[in-house]
Amino acid sequence: MGPVSAHADQPAPSAPSPRRVSARVGGIAESATLAVDAKAKALKAAGRPVIGFGAGEPDFPTPDYIVEAAVAAARDAANHRYSPAGGLPVLKEAIAAKTLRDSGYEISPADVLVTNGGKQAVYEAFATLLDPGDEVLLPAPYWTTYPEAVRLAGGVPVEVFAGVDRGYRVTVEQLEAARTPRTKVLLLCSPSNPTGAVYTAEETAEIGRWALEHGIWVVTDEIYEHLTYDGAVATPVLRVVPELASTTVALNGVAKTYAMTGWRVGWLVGPPDVVKAATNLQSHLTSNVANVSQRAAVAALTGDLSAVAAMREAFDRRRRTMVAMLGEVDGVRIPAPQGAFYAYPDVHGLLGRTFRGVTPTTSAELAALLLDQAEVAVVPGEAFGPSGYLRLSYALGDADLAEGVGRIQALLAEG
Repeated sequence: MGPVSAHADQPAPSAPSPRRVSARVGGIAESATLAVDAKAKALKAAGRPVIGFGAGEPDFPTPDYIVEAAVAAARDAANHRYSPAGGLPVLKEAIAAKTLRDSGYEISPADVLVTNGGKQAVYEAFATLLDPGDEVLLPAPYWTTYPEAVRLAGGVPVEVFAGVDRGYRVTVEQLEAARTPRTKVLLLCSPSNPTGAVYTAEETAEIGRWALEHGIWVVTDEIYEHLTYDGAVATPVLRVVPELASTTVALNGVAKTYAMTGWRVGWLVGPPDVVKAATNLQSHLTSNVANVSQRAAVAALTGDLSAVAAMREAFDRRRRTMVAMLGEVDGVRIPAPQGAFYAYPDVHGLLGRTFRGVTPTTSAELAALLLDQAEVAVVPGEAFGPSGYLRLSYALGDADLAEGVGRIQALLAEG
């Protein structure tokens, strides 16, 4: 009989328990804006008179001529089948024509990938450009989806913060200070979600030339291009620095301009190798965008912009009302947004004050207080970068807007 091991009576080591959800997907944060909107709607459905400033979508119906195009498309059997993963040729041609009309530079329909909303365009742009460890310069405050899409692609978001004193617009000096040998992409969003900031043509050109000089790709989100106020003009970076064409991906869609958030049609425009790779990805991810929605988008892009002008006029009126009312609150600093449909007040002056026995020290705590005590839903700055700010959409009815901001005024006056 051989020797007995000293460990013979000990149980064998157990295998490590398998992870139920991957670290990659398990680490994704829920969309804060959608979460706030969902909570507001749930409370309203339960009978509470909640007014929600969280959702980034127009309160207008999609224009009739677009809806009618969709109805006709639904009756056409040709739209009942698969179509090319990259988009219907007629829509890609319409996007190319629209780009020349609105952005002032020429592209080929082959440079276009039609996506399931602008959000898929964001994801696919980063998934196509980034390798693990690549850094993306992310001007902050930023839209909550950007850093999550970067991380999903294996990239590293690098925040570059510009506060209210800079009008929420970063400078070349700030970008240069954040640049490292791993920097591959700069994200630009003008007009901005969440701040409503609009970079001037000169600022855009300076940033574009800096990116060109250092061989940095630009991903530019231009979905709010038609929603500008006070004489501000959205400037596409490729119009002022056309030399960036081989290293720029432009993102856009019909959601905001035409009140089509639910139709899910966006697109990305880029150099051929990037578009081909992103199209291959989409062929496995979702295949084509719904054909009826694509046909509706054709009608939107080939029609005139009169419906857009009417919506912009309403947004402008609501913008001025919101800025004036919030500006009356002691402790709030709010620059007038020049684009999109968001106000982004700096609320550092409210933190540490006591309201109805509660003393918020972060904007997340302040947002929770507003929901609980004023029944108003806003998105805290933590969703977009540093604490100390709130995002309020003014894409809701005039009466609800005035009532909701009035509630905020009344509660915060008690501090």
